[in-house]
Amino acid sequence: MKKTASQSTLESLSEQMIHHAPVMRFRDSNLTHGSSPQLGQETFAIETPVALVYNGISHTVLMCTNQYLEDLAVGFSLSDGIIDNDRDIHDMTPVVSDSGIELHIELSNRCIERLKQVRRSMAGRTGCGICGSESLQHVVREQAALPTSSYFDWHQIDDVLEQLNQKQWLNQVTGSTHAAVYISQQGEIVAIREDVGRHIALDKLVGHIVRNKLAGGAVLVTSRASFEMVQKTVSAGVEILLAISAATSMAVELAEKSNLTLVGFCRLGRADAYTYPERLMV
Repeated sequence: MKKTASQSTLESLSEQMIHHAPVMRFRDSNLTHGSSPQLGQETFAIETPVALVYNGISHTVLMCTNQYLEDLAVGFSLSDGIIDNDRDIHDMTPVVSDSGIELHIELSNRCIERLKQVRRSMAGRTGCGICGSESLQHVVREQAALPTSSYFDWHQIDDVLEQLNQKQWLNQVTGSTHAAVYISQQGEIVAIREDVGRHIALDKLVGHIVRNKLAGGAVLVTSRASFEMVQKTVSAGVEILLAISAATSMAVELAEKSNLTLVGFCRLGRADAYTYPERLMV
C-alpha cells in the first residue's frame, strides 16, 4: 500500500524524535501476583541539548526535542524580551555536533544591548523557565496590556480536547511530553507543538504564532498555568490562555494586569475562568 504524505512525514519525525530501548517491567496485581518480571521495549522522547548563540554570544542551553528550532528561537527570544518581533532576527543557522545543536541567531543591532541586559547564567530550562534569572527585574518584565478583540465559546473545549487526543502523537507513544496548541475561534486546532518541557512547547508555539501572524484565537496548554506561561502567551498577543490544570497566584495576578483571559481546569464539561470571563461565550 502506498504511504500518504502525512504517514511519511510522521515516520520521518518519529525517527528523529523517539528512541526505543529495552525495559524490565515489574507488575503486581491480583491476576499476576508473584509473576516474574517481563522484558519488553519502551519508547522514549529524544531529548537534545540546544544552545542558543546570539551574534556569537552563548546565551543558554535548552533541553528539548530537535524539531521546530526556528519557532523555538523566535518564541524564546520574544518571551525573554530579547526581540520585539520576528523581524529582529536576521538569520538562523543550526550547527549539529555529537554534543547537541548550536543554533546561531543573528540579531538586529538594536537588540544587542537588550541581549546583554537579559543574559543569565543557566544550564537549562527543563523545570522552571525563569529559574536561574540573575535579577527580579528580569522575571517581572513590563508588557503592554492586551486589547479585547477575541472571544471563544467555552463549550468548544470538549471538541478541542478530543482533537488533542488525536494530534498529541509524541505523548501517546512516550507518555513524557507536554503540548501547547493554537485554537481558532471556530474551535479547530490550527497548530500544535509537543516537547519534553511545557515552557519549550509554548515557546515553539509562540514562535509559530508570531511567524505566521495568527490572530483571534486561543492557546491551550496541557499543564498548569504558571506565571511564565502567562507571560509567554501575552508576548504572542494572544488574549485567551486555557490550561488543563490549575493556575498559580502569580499567573492570575499577571493575567489580570495584562488583560488576559486565564482559564484553568479545562476538562470535559468544565472550565474555571480566573480573569476576564467575558471573553468566554455561553
